Amino acid sequence: METTKPFQRLIQIQAEKYGDKPALYDRNKLTDPWNSISWNRMNDMVNHLAKALLELGVKPQDRIGQYSQNKAENLLVDYATFSIRGVVVPIYPTSTQQQVDFITKDAAVEILFVDGQKQYEAALEVMKTSTHLKKIIVLEQQVKLADSTHSMYFEDLIEIGMKSKKDDEVEKRRAESVEEDMGCLLYTSGTTGNPKGVVLNFVMFNEAVRIHLIRLSQVNDSDTSLAFLPLTHVFERMWCYFLLQVGTTVYINHNPTEIQTTLKEVRPSLMCAVPRFWEKVYIGVKEVLSGYSPLKLAIVTWATAVGKKHNIDYLRKGKKPDFLLKFYYRLAEKMVFSKLKTTLGLENAKILPVAGAKLSDEITLFFRSIGVPVVYGYGLTESTATVTCFEDEYEIGTVGSIMPEVEVKIGKDNEILLRGKTITPGYYNNPEANKKAFTDDGWFCTGDAGTIRDNKIVLTERLKDLFKTSNGKYIAPQEIETRVSTDKFIEQVAVIGDERNYVTAIIAPSIPALEKYAKEHKIVYQDVDELLRLPEIKKLIEDRIAEHQQGMASYEMIKKITLIKIPFTIEAGELTNTLKIRRSVITQKYKNEIDAMYEA
Repeated sequence: METTKPFQRLIQIQAEKYGDKPALYDRNKLTDPWNSISWNRMNDMVNHLAKALLELGVKPQDRIGQYSQNKAENLLVDYATFSIRGVVVPIYPTSTQQQVDFITKDAAVEILFVDGQKQYEAALEVMKTSTHLKKIIVLEQQVKLADSTHSMYFEDLIEIGMKSKKDDEVEKRRAESVEEDMGCLLYTSGTTGNPKGVVLNFVMFNEAVRIHLIRLSQVNDSDTSLAFLPLTHVFERMWCYFLLQVGTTVYINHNPTEIQTTLKEVRPSLMCAVPRFWEKVYIGVKEVLSGYSPLKLAIVTWATAVGKKHNIDYLRKGKKPDFLLKFYYRLAEKMVFSKLKTTLGLENAKILPVAGAKLSDEITLFFRSIGVPVVYGYGLTESTATVTCFEDEYEIGTVGSIMPEVEVKIGKDNEILLRGKTITPGYYNNPEANKKAFTDDGWFCTGDAGTIRDNKIVLTERLKDLFKTSNGKYIAPQEIETRVSTDKFIEQVAVIGDERNYVTAIIAPSIPALEKYAKEHKIVYQDVDELLRLPEIKKLIEDRIAEHQQGMASYEMIKKITLIKIPFTIEAGELTNTLKIRRSVITQKYKNEIDAMYEA
């Protein structure tokens, strides 16, 4: 079995092993060809960057920020920073100037790498009032520099490193590094208040890699992975760190909106995603099936039933399918599953980790039945990502088995508590948050409620999201939102009901889907505003919601809805950078509409 390699020397070690084998693939635009970066070249660039950062005066544990879309340079900067005992501070490319200002000041960021013009201009404004930020490094040559004294291009920084004679000092820093060094300061995009800086040190990194090597032993250096989630997200960041330890080739997807095209080009064996990605794929598949003839639909229904029996009822439980079931499954694979997977770009998929929010059991069951290896899991920034994930004998309805040597117990109000080497020592510069986050005997309080069953975790609700109606009934809005958002007519939903006498919802519908429905049903309207006001459209959405809420308690049912034309956005503050609902912002913004739903 592979052993954990020191992060400070990882690229050097892998270059000696793999030489000119591609470590990364990257490109700036969808129309550009993929640019491969070999392990040798990656090692050279990491060393050049490490020396250049020393030339800029970076001291041990100084903070270096990254405010950028996914790029190969992000990982190069990470490992160069680790080489000289610096600390990486990732910032979401969608962060506002105010958020960047808070993070860079709270973390005392001295050097900030930025991507496009928008990020550069925001960084310049932040620098005007910062007592720490002294240099902005621009990754894109197309960006126009407005301040050449405090700004430079990435290529110029590399040139500084190439001319530098600080090789011995880089080696000295590597030798002096200790596991307790902070490697990353990752700010969580909370649904309320300012983000909190989670301290991630090398004890956590090394342990996270070690336990993933145990759990995911089938991942190897012949695999390819597509980095689709932002590298700022702990899930994608730790996944890439794990893959680089294994020697897996990573393709960097620059723009999230391009993922469907990129998937079909790369056809990876591995890829992380959040549940919303799979919800969209599932909705798309159902939409295609709705246009099938009765005969074709019957074939798909038969194939899915065979897949469920083969993959869920047999293989999942460690049982060996008989000859006839294996024959039927091969037939279903050839006639249906292989075509679908090839269309999606997933025919080579081996492990597809998914986490970050609640994934519908219906969706999990569907994809596992047709042979798409979705591996559901649970984790937090504070736990260096994975706490649990599916094993071979997984159980639908759970978020998988607890990772090796991660301690989990259930505390007050069924809260999930964590302890172990992958758990953060605390939040940076935030004693008040630390006091709330840890019990007296050192357990981290996740804020998630659940149960443990056969070493598997079942999530029940997010305690901070839980609200109580005026009738005294507790509502878990995320459970309702997860069910409803699988509908093709519904893009986003925010459930309302705290201290109200029934549940309502603000819904951003799929306008294209509604327009298509109106055309098919000969519904006449002048514009989108009128379309959303039509009683038949409102009834359509209400009926779809009722269908998805079947089996839920009557007090959990959405009684009234408000349809909005403009969906929730990060820029408007309605979503976090990880696309979680900011319920308080939505409640305030749509106060009049919400009050109107309760007037009667």
